[in-house]
Amino acid sequence: MRAIELSAPTLDAFHHVTLAQPHPGPGEVLVRMRAASLNFIDLAVATGGYKVPRFPIIPVADGAGEVAEIGAGVTEFSVGDRVTPHSKPLWAGGPPRAAVSGATRGVVLPGSLVEYVVLPAAALVATPAHLSDTEAATLPIAATTAWRGLRAASVRPGSVVALIGTGGVSIFALQLAKAAGATVIITSSSDEKLERARTLGADHTINYRRTPAWDEAVLELTDGEGADLIVETGGTLTFGRSVNAAAVGATVFVIGFVTGASASADLIAIMTKALNVQGNNTGSVADLRDVARAIAASKMVPVVDTTFGIDEVPQAYAHLAKGGQHFGKIAIAH
Repeated sequence: MRAIELSAPTLDAFHHVTLAQPHPGPGEVLVRMRAASLNFIDLAVATGGYKVPRFPIIPVADGAGEVAEIGAGVTEFSVGDRVTPHSKPLWAGGPPRAAVSGATRGVVLPGSLVEYVVLPAAALVATPAHLSDTEAATLPIAATTAWRGLRAASVRPGSVVALIGTGGVSIFALQLAKAAGATVIITSSSDEKLERARTLGADHTINYRRTPAWDEAVLELTDGEGADLIVETGGTLTFGRSVNAAAVGATVFVIGFVTGASASADLIAIMTKALNVQGNNTGSVADLRDVARAIAASKMVPVVDTTFGIDEVPQAYAHLAKGGQHFGKIAIAH
């Protein structure tokens, strides 16, 4: 079978290879991969920012495809079913534990840039029927993370959600929050992206280039109350502002470090506001299943910025590496 391997932590180390096709054992499924999508962790692996046990690896955590073969004892899937594997296939549900939540595809386990991959049947979620494989490939990390953020903050009609940037998690959070009846405030350095966000339902937009104190703008837009959920993607340059923009009892959902991994904040504000500062490293298969059901019920369509071919993997990574260039997700079609 055909695959792409990454032989070193550099963007010029992708190689096409031919490997023996695996077969599923008891409780396992062979998935024919049809598409993949990129996340920041994939870029970090490919540039040395995230350590992996060994090279070469088959990269990319997220993907989607169809069942090609089932192992003994598998009853929930049939050959031909369209499925979306979770990026953390051993984490079936419950709270994260190192033994299961640390095993990530494209890092420790074979990723999505391969023709066939064997996975536990328990790691697979039925692909929503209205989605293409490329669209479904965007769900495991980004949609699951956005879903967990909304759940952590108990987002409901009347809640206020503030989003930093227009990457994959932020756009999923925008779509899911609007489906839940929330008011959404989103920031970007691009007026064009902010206009696109408004077409998806964003209630308020802030260009943080023109308004560096975007946290004060959030407070002004909410009559001084602040947001009930801040999806904190920036890290060093944004964390303190996220704390300031948060309402009393709010959740600051920390999922990224685009501007750096060290940050400081006003501890008095965290205490007096009784903030829930929660880190997140996506969620379980059960969380992916929940968000997939929500997407199916609402007929929500993920936003795919650009789709690259399987022979354009370096270009796909380079597009992500530019930073701030994409709106939504970057996909790779097999």
